[in-house]
Amino acid sequence: MPLSSGTRLGPYEIQSPLGAGGMGEVYRARDTRLDRTVAVKILPAHFCSDPVRKQRFEREAKTVSSLNHPNICVLYDVGHQDGVDYIVMECVEGETLAERLRKGPLPLDQVLKYGAQIADALDKAHRSGVVHRDLKPSNIMLTPTGAKLLDFGLAKPAAPLATVTTLTDNLPSPATAQGTIVGTFRYMSPEQVEGKELDGRSDIFSFGAVLYEMLTGHQAFSGNTATSVIAAVLERNPQPISELQPASPPALDRIVKICLAKDPEERWRSAADVKLQLDALREDLQSPASAAAAQKSRTSARIAWLLVLLFAVATAWLATMHFRNPKSSAQTVRSSLLPPPGSSFLPYNFAIAPDGSRLAFVALGPDGKTNLWVRALSSPNAQQLTGTEGVIYPFWSPDSLHIGFFAQGRLKTIDLVNSAVQNLCDAGSGFGGTWNQDGIIVFAPGITGPLYRIPAAGGTPEAVTKTPEGSAEAHHWPFFLPDGKHFLYFVNWSVGPAAQPNGLYVASLDAGAPKLISPEIIGNVFFASGSLLYVRDRTVMAQPFDTTRLQTTGPAIPLTQQEVDKFFDFWQSGFSVSQDGKLVFQSAGDAPSRLVWYDSVGKELGQFPEIGYEGPQFSPDGRFLAVYSDDQHNGKHFIRVYDLQRGISSRLTEGGNESTPVWSRNGKFIAYRNASMNIEEVPADASGPPRTVVNDSDAIPCDSSPDGHLIYMSLGRGGPFPSLDVYSPTDQKSVQFARFGAESQFSPDGKWVAYIAAPLRQILVQPFPGPGAHIQISNAPGSSQPRWSRDGKKIFFVQPDRKLMVVAFDPAKNTAGPPQVFAQTRIIVTTFGWFQYAISPDGRLLVNSLPSNNSSPLTLVAGWDALLPHHR
Repeated sequence: MPLSSGTRLGPYEIQSPLGAGGMGEVYRARDTRLDRTVAVKILPAHFCSDPVRKQRFEREAKTVSSLNHPNICVLYDVGHQDGVDYIVMECVEGETLAERLRKGPLPLDQVLKYGAQIADALDKAHRSGVVHRDLKPSNIMLTPTGAKLLDFGLAKPAAPLATVTTLTDNLPSPATAQGTIVGTFRYMSPEQVEGKELDGRSDIFSFGAVLYEMLTGHQAFSGNTATSVIAAVLERNPQPISELQPASPPALDRIVKICLAKDPEERWRSAADVKLQLDALREDLQSPASAAAAQKSRTSARIAWLLVLLFAVATAWLATMHFRNPKSSAQTVRSSLLPPPGSSFLPYNFAIAPDGSRLAFVALGPDGKTNLWVRALSSPNAQQLTGTEGVIYPFWSPDSLHIGFFAQGRLKTIDLVNSAVQNLCDAGSGFGGTWNQDGIIVFAPGITGPLYRIPAAGGTPEAVTKTPEGSAEAHHWPFFLPDGKHFLYFVNWSVGPAAQPNGLYVASLDAGAPKLISPEIIGNVFFASGSLLYVRDRTVMAQPFDTTRLQTTGPAIPLTQQEVDKFFDFWQSGFSVSQDGKLVFQSAGDAPSRLVWYDSVGKELGQFPEIGYEGPQFSPDGRFLAVYSDDQHNGKHFIRVYDLQRGISSRLTEGGNESTPVWSRNGKFIAYRNASMNIEEVPADASGPPRTVVNDSDAIPCDSSPDGHLIYMSLGRGGPFPSLDVYSPTDQKSVQFARFGAESQFSPDGKWVAYIAAPLRQILVQPFPGPGAHIQISNAPGSSQPRWSRDGKKIFFVQPDRKLMVVAFDPAKNTAGPPQVFAQTRIIVTTFGWFQYAISPDGRLLVNSLPSNNSSPLTLVAGWDALLPHHR
């Protein structure tokens, strides 16, 4: 029933109707608290009884609330009153693009202006993991300040559940019935029409159809029935723009054609690329040369536009692919790099060559295996390098002809000329390497401990830094300075009486005491163009650095916004730089942290609604999920509890460096690791403040027993592997359970502990509190993350190839069966990722996964050093 003027919904007073659509009626209203005009969208009454429709309505609110952009309609509030669900949005004044198009095509300058704004809004949404799915003129509002993208009611995360597609001639448009495609046929991408999984390139196709209509006044795909429209989308190209608008620039025709490519692989890689092309064309049109050319004949004009097109394409190509003199330009150029078809970039595992010619990266294939790939930045094609399976953390030689990497517990190199792989030495898990012009490699072999040096031709590794006796101090992510003697490195987990501050240090191959550069610079650091490059609050910073005095000489300036992803536990950020003005990074908006459901027999079900959650832990009753989450997209993590029944979450901590939540068995408390590297616990209902449970030298909670014991990893015992300790709430003391162990979990009855044991990192089960012989569970070195089923009869674990394995366990007979493959996952971290999956009471699993397609790109920025003050 329509709402009458004067009706109150909470503090909102209805004034007049604004319109209606498949997802509800919209009213102009007054916010009586803030005295402002708002738009209130109502979920129709018959939707309230339909959980699928209501869920879509709630998803709209969550989606829009995560997007903050001047060209996206702002969400103010959500509410429920007297059986009515509603959301409150910015009341956007103006006319829809659909209304404007009834008057005919738009002028070229408006097409370019509005088009760039819409592309920028889409880029923001895609970087936040959201695909709009219903982009069309009626969802774009033209206001005095520009275009506004409306109605994310049909939006969903970028890795959606598969949909069952039913097409009929009389299907409504847009279709919203369960089991049908959602969206409007005339603006759908071919993959959306076919019911395939969507990514941001689907929106790019829809955007191309909108641009076409803005330019020509005609719909790109039309027909009298749904079937005829679908056939046009799938099989036919629209009439060339030049035939409908002869004065339209050929460059713009090309931009739209690429948007409308039937194959997603042939479209623009990102909405940011489309915006870049539109902005460049707009600047060219405003130049004096273009204004003069416009006065010539049609033939001359077409020749001029062709030259403009060739110049724009060549400029962008040269700047992005072959940029060799960044000082000559004051502009940076961005583009997107996609992984090979069917694969995904392994996060934080890429490196650009020092000369900027090539990118080395690790790709995860559909079989769960990782391999090293190399692509020239002047080519879209990449080459897989044989003999590199299981690779992590590649780094380049200074001549850009060799790559160092870690695989199968060893440090290796590969010669790109003859593809020869050389094994150098044992290297544990490996946490970064660097290579100087004298053929010396400095590398971090373990989760804790010092850095080592070794000749690139082979030899015996020697320690090149020192860590305090009995300390868990870790030296990671080394990087040589230009002299080839001094190297930067990051000190982490430095605790204890002999500890030095965490932060960025510089040391020398010629011995001598290391020097602290800054305790504020954490994680991996590069040096290029006279500056240190590092990430702070998810922003790449460049800070002038004197390599003679070994100190910073000026303030840091930002090169990106808060958009670079970081591996929280090891403080590695996803970026790399060359020495010729190129920067590659993995966007936080394309962050790989997405939880995926699996059923009790290993079948993938679909994606969890929220993105960015890590360390999932189900409450004992299965109603809640504890996670740690980067709430503000600035690199700070908090513990959150998500109500699985209501679809809402609440934050429990405020420090900004909390991780690895663990539930007590009664469901009343959550233990976690805090910023001081101790273990705190907080009431799960937020009814009280946190309190310290374990004050140890870098403790990471693993699990709690039925009687309240807490088992945790201690990194403060010295050596390359943690120990396992158990805290007793009775005497408030800890005792050692295993000298070398990690990622442990109690059995449901508390009588057994499953854990990783050194040195081969096998999964073992031992009685608790002991004594008793251990039972080997895994047969593959490098296995990790053991988990018990809720009935205690199965043990799950992860293999290096990302297979989730399951073993039958008989506690009465103290026996275990052979490992069986449960599911081929895309779990993000297989080694020392703490716990990246959880098992619910009903047997379902929630796994922190990489996306199932190759829609998460890397971003290439050419000419970043032009932003530096000393280069301007």
